[in-house]
Amino acid sequence: MHKFLIICILIFSMFFLSSCSIGGSRIEMLNKDNDEIEAENVLTHVIDAIKYQDKDALKTVFSKQAVGDADDFDDGVDGLFKFIQGKINSFEKTSGPTVFESNDHGRKKKEVSSYYYVKTDSQKYFFLLKNYPVDTDHPDNVGLYLLLVVKAEDKNDIYDGDKKILYDGDKKISHAGIYIPIK
Repeated sequence: MHKFLIICILIFSMFFLSSCSIGGSRIEMLNKDNDEIEAENVLTHVIDAIKYQDKDALKTVFSKQAVGDADDFDDGVDGLFKFIQGKINSFEKTSGPTVFESNDHGRKKKEVSSYYYVKTDSQKYFFLLKNYPVDTDHPDNVGLYLLLVVKAEDKNDIYDGDKKILYDGDKKISHAGIYIPIK
């Protein structure tokens, strides 16, 4: 009887430890870590471009689709450089990233939205980045699609449907390029 109990415990342990559905798969956990690293890399490129006022470097982070869909991408870059006051000291993740993935018979698309506070020596900002690291059907869409920046104290306003920044009531509003809704 004692041997039977030990064997049952061992078998149960083997199933529990090798199960992918309990607590999420290992692949999912690794992908989540990769998504966070990718999001932070994109933010780092954006911050470096802001620090050095490098329009070309900033433009290379964005997808061709975003640059084409933006109302006036170059004006957005200039507006961002003017909006960020002071020297950037640090950043911290607020939540996420939020990841949406699809794979339809090998046609893959991934959207990663990440959220950060970026601190300068004179102000704290909220950055929302929407990035497409994978889009096999539309390769021009690969890259950063949206960089939304507001002062940290205005963060909640961007989700307010009455303010019509990201939502008009319950309807989502799409933006491309650099978007600074509250100046």
